[in-house]
Amino acid sequence: QVQLVESGGDLVQPGGSLRLSCLATGSISMINTMGWYRQAPGKQRELVAIMSRGGGTNYADSVKGRFTISREFAQNTVHLEMKSLKPEDTADYLCYTAGVYCLDNGYLPKPYWGPGTQVTVSS
Repeated sequence: QVQLVESGGDLVQPGGSLRLSCLATGSISMINTMGWYRQAPGKQRELVAIMSRGGGTNYADSVKGRFTISREFAQNTVHLEMKSLKPEDTADYLCYTAGVYCLDNGYLPKPYWGPGTQVTVSS
């Protein structure tokens, strides 16, 4: 019903920048929350940044001032602009949605996850 496809992951040197994008597809009329989580090997999945339909944002303390989340609401797309990347930012970055309004199935409260895009920060 709802599929998420991420792009933009890459290998980058410390101090570098990357822009991740995620497109939600399906018979979607509106999405409440879109954002990003990440999971490094051997670690728990953690929130990176999310944005509500009203534009409110929530960032992990570790990325504040370096990462910026944005949404293209009409295109069901979310972006994550990452600057001043550090080796500890290395992880699989997963797109997340919650509260999806579908044209055929109505309101779907459950979360959806993308397959992930790998970000590696290393010299």
